[in-house]
Amino acid sequence: MNQIVSREAWIDARKALLARERALTHELDALRTERRNLPWTRVEKSYVFSGPEGPCTLADLFGDRSQLAIYHFMLTPGSDHICPGCSFISDHIDAARQHFEQADLSFAAVSRVPLARIDAVRARMGWGFPWVSSEGSDFNFDFGVSFTPEDIAAGHAIYNYGTPIRRSTDMFGASIFARDEHGAVFHTYSTYHRGAELLIGAFNWLDLAPKGRNEAGTMSWVRLHDEY
Repeated sequence: MNQIVSREAWIDARKALLARERALTHELDALRTERRNLPWTRVEKSYVFSGPEGPCTLADLFGDRSQLAIYHFMLTPGSDHICPGCSFISDHIDAARQHFEQADLSFAAVSRVPLARIDAVRARMGWGFPWVSSEGSDFNFDFGVSFTPEDIAAGHAIYNYGTPIRRSTDMFGASIFARDEHGAVFHTYSTYHRGAELLIGAFNWLDLAPKGRNEAGTMSWVRLHDEY
């Protein structure tokens, strides 16, 4: 139970916290600027995905926009497991993209399972965002979310810029790409693990409440939305 105080004492405490919140907001503004100013690297490899309308390239996923967000949805070939964390993030996407698509940012999810598996998960969960298969492509491996058993055994499977992967052949994350006026595609940013919390609006609401995220362990209560 939190301390119970007078309204005047509460206002004083709230003002003190507000000063810290404002300072953190300014720090986050500076961090976001630094993120946007990262150098880019040109995507030289031709990646081809399987989509509902047939084969498509990374450039095709931009549509008529100059920026593209990719969510690396963790679905492992040969497994019927649907990642609750990836699903939690994905529940936010359709609501958000109806806005950010108006600000020159396209979106697609990518998984390395066959398209039929993607379509089955999408139908169950009721999502409408573009979601393509990278089956047979190097895309997941090149962008740090899939790992061969050989690399895992040799200690060469590295996730999130430094964490060795011991077991899982598939992880999750988000990557951002830009396209210039000549059609060249550039990789501008990727984030993994807790960096993906930026995409979870529900956590922002819970973080305002006294119980916070109310976890017995990281995301302990999170389920697929049709399993609550």
